[in-house]
Amino acid sequence: MEALEKKEGFNRLFAFYEPLLSERQVTYFKHYYHDDYSLAEIAALYNVSRNAVHDQLKTCESHLLDYENKLGLLKLYEQRVTLIDTIKETKDLTLLDDLRKLDD
Repeated sequence: MEALEKKEGFNRLFAFYEPLLSERQVTYFKHYYHDDYSLAEIAALYNVSRNAVHDQLKTCESHLLDYENKLGLLKLYEQRVTLIDTIKETKDLTLLDDLRKLDD
């Protein structure tokens, strides 16, 4: 189950930070995480070593975590969604102030 959670977490980060990654990182990431290609399959597609693909993916993962630690876009998004859902359920419009404070 942990591998699935890791995959979902990186996919969520990728949705926010894809434009900050190199073209190669994006390509390898999509093949590995979206298309479920193995490292060997990606390496064969691009005529590189399996280790080169592995290194690019590890670098990409590291960048995604670093971007989230510095920018926190995913965390803010999740807070917004939680507040909006709570407002919908409770009809408590005072929570709108909390929603506005997220952008401060």
